[in-house]
Amino acid sequence: MTFWEFEISFYESFMLLGILIVVFLLANVIRRKVGFIRNSLLPTAVIGGILMLVLKILPVFDGILNDADNNHFLEAITYHTLALGFIAIALKTMEKQKSKHRQREIMDAGLVTVNMYLIQGLVGIALTIAFSVLFMKELLPASGLLLPMGFGQGTGQALNFGTMFENNYGFAGGAHFGLSIAAIGFIVACLVGVLHINIMKRRGKIIIKKESPGFVYHEQISSPNEIPLTESVDKFSIQIVLILLVYFITFLFMDGLFRLTGANIVTDLIWGFNFILGTIFAILIKQLFKFFKKINVMTHDYPNNYLLNRISGSLFDFMIISGIAAIEIGVLKSLIAPLVLICVIGSIVTYFYVLKTTRYLFPDYSEEAFLSLFGMLTGTASTGMILLREVDKNFETPAADNLIYQTFYAIAFGFPIMLLIGYAPQGLKQSLITLGILAVMAVGFNIALFRRKIFRKKVRKE
Repeated sequence: MTFWEFEISFYESFMLLGILIVVFLLANVIRRKVGFIRNSLLPTAVIGGILMLVLKILPVFDGILNDADNNHFLEAITYHTLALGFIAIALKTMEKQKSKHRQREIMDAGLVTVNMYLIQGLVGIALTIAFSVLFMKELLPASGLLLPMGFGQGTGQALNFGTMFENNYGFAGGAHFGLSIAAIGFIVACLVGVLHINIMKRRGKIIIKKESPGFVYHEQISSPNEIPLTESVDKFSIQIVLILLVYFITFLFMDGLFRLTGANIVTDLIWGFNFILGTIFAILIKQLFKFFKKINVMTHDYPNNYLLNRISGSLFDFMIISGIAAIEIGVLKSLIAPLVLICVIGSIVTYFYVLKTTRYLFPDYSEEAFLSLFGMLTGTASTGMILLREVDKNFETPAADNLIYQTFYAIAFGFPIMLLIGYAPQGLKQSLITLGILAVMAVGFNIALFRRKIFRKKVRKE
């Protein structure tokens, strides 16, 4: 099954979108007006998703929110906004970091991200293998791999791979299991992040500076070589068209593979990789634009970083609220024990690993680096930015840049993990082999991360 087809009438889809919008606005009001919720730093989209879950319990919304087709529609929104958001980010023009020291820091941030994926995967799959062998024979041994998808990657990826586990390997409730991990991850990111900030403030390790009156955002609204704001076509429309063009190319590629090879595990995995394929095609489109400018076919830069940031932010907001709203609590009753255990242990391991690595790698801004990476590795990049803003309001430290530019290293280094997710669910033997591969990869990548400390000690001994 893919998310390209679902049966829902225009009336039902319009009603569902209307409810999502109203709930989103209500969540924004609650976040601004209710003190303890505002102080928790929970994103508006997460609050909105939780409100949608509450509404699903009420009988008056039973027909519209608990209907299977409508729930599939919410999952489809999550699936598509994930890829569209990644495409918007990939289309941005990235500044080159000239300093070797800064390039090394960005790569190290990417290595922290990949290492955390590996460790989360190790923790998750080890726990579900143990559960499936000792207590729950019906539990898919590889289902613990949804921990790095939900915590490390977010709602969209958790849904993609949870659905694949459910449809291809008989993991009942797989999609909702993944979505629940992602939802818990957001709560952990914000509540633990706020607790950490308060503890470090009392210890004097975090000093909050007041925001200056002349605050400037961490991005330019426009660059000199872009198309004029007032043209025959609006600059915002150009960004939308570029994003949809890349997604159309992505769809043609996936659909072409499906028609050539037919329905099988490989093609199902490709449908789950829509966000990665979209990112690749967006980068190729950018390179094509550079070539056109080089031969003077194009005279302007069409992508606008400011607008693409706004669009990706909006898409991820809808991804989060619809993803949480798509959770069916009833389906999770039999999975509560492994779900709670995975999330609790995963949260503890993530906190201490990111804390240790950021204090070693980024001593000049360790707290800012920790909050940004911890927020991202339990929620999304936007959650990391929310936590970072609490201690670095003007983005004076390099932590924000690390969070943005490390993405390319994380994708390059972390791609083998995605392939293992397609292999591990095939059986207990494959899950155990995946556990071993993840352990070897974790050792290798941690040696790369702590290379200066390890090899410096060896040199001194010699």
